[in-house]
Amino acid sequence: MGAIQAMDNIYYVGVQDKDLRVFDIIMHSDYGTSYNSYLVRGSEKTALFETCKLEFWDEYIANIREVCDPSEIDYIVVNHTEPDHAGCMERILELAPNAKVLGSSTALTFLKEIVNHPFASQAVTEADQIDLGGLTLTFLSVPFLHWPDSMYTYIPELKALFSCDSFGCHYADDRVFNDLIEGDFTDAYLYYFTHIIGPFKRPFMTKALDKIAALDIQFIGNGHGPVLRSNIQKYLDMYREWCAPQPKNGKDVVIAYVSAYGYTRSLAEAIAKGVQEAGVDVKVFDLVTDSAEEAKAAIADADGFLLGSPTLVGDALPPIYEMMMGLNPIIHRGKFAGAFGSYGWSGEAVPNLVARMQQLKLSMPLEGMKIRFKPTQQDLDNAVSYGKQFAEAVLAK
Repeated sequence: MGAIQAMDNIYYVGVQDKDLRVFDIIMHSDYGTSYNSYLVRGSEKTALFETCKLEFWDEYIANIREVCDPSEIDYIVVNHTEPDHAGCMERILELAPNAKVLGSSTALTFLKEIVNHPFASQAVTEADQIDLGGLTLTFLSVPFLHWPDSMYTYIPELKALFSCDSFGCHYADDRVFNDLIEGDFTDAYLYYFTHIIGPFKRPFMTKALDKIAALDIQFIGNGHGPVLRSNIQKYLDMYREWCAPQPKNGKDVVIAYVSAYGYTRSLAEAIAKGVQEAGVDVKVFDLVTDSAEEAKAAIADADGFLLGSPTLVGDALPPIYEMMMGLNPIIHRGKFAGAFGSYGWSGEAVPNLVARMQQLKLSMPLEGMKIRFKPTQQDLDNAVSYGKQFAEAVLAK
């Protein structure tokens, strides 16, 4: 495809990965993806933003050479060190031995374990500025978007923001720029946001949006998908909308469960009744028939949640663990949680879920609830009481 001039002083040197259908093991990439990288040339210095996935080295370095000899690169800006962006760093440093790597202190710590040999570097903060000759690199600290190393770089003279994973999506197209690509690919942006940025949307993405709100941005050099050089406000507004908490009238609890023979379902329904009797809204998801994505989104905004599973071969069932994969102690620490389920002879599902919840630093006001085989009326009455007690704990928080 070759290098492309994106605007004055900015050259796109990234690559398109059109055949990719699974990204980072767990994400679908129906449209492929791109690994976006940029060269910015001032009157005195040249800066390279990000690299790309190592498998695309030959194409990538050929793109760079269309713009300049790699030895002319003075700075390599690393907004994020994930190997799809930093995978070629070791090789590019071999060809640009005088280049200084710029990144957050965390990024440089990570990068040392990726490159595995010494390199010139400077940890930059929001107080730093780098002059390229008529162009100024300024930096914004935006951790956990989506790694703790992340930062943005803004060039005021070009009104250009380099955001790496923020404002991107998995979408490959040789036309590269959003103003040249026809059609609506909002679904790709939303899917990407949900899985990459969504777990960190509050407070981290919200804080980042606040930081850049006063900037005049006419170009966003993102890390994946169409490069944004038109209708910028649309994408900023989409992120603001997706980060906003859903309006609620009061406290709410989510119950998500799976049930083989209806026994765990009976417990879920009884617990939900108890939650409602305590005056707390409740949403119930059967993860066999209902949308797991909707359940995850509901849990993210809920004041508490309960997960239910029967025991199969000594453990809880995969849909419940897949639900828990969307939780992390950075974002969900302290959220009220609990576990319940029916079992036949061993009953490990509930204690295993409780153990995982403890690892996630969730708050557990009650012990897990488990019953053997089909719940009796007394079991169901106890489940109603369990739901009521859980809801009362949520209300008291």
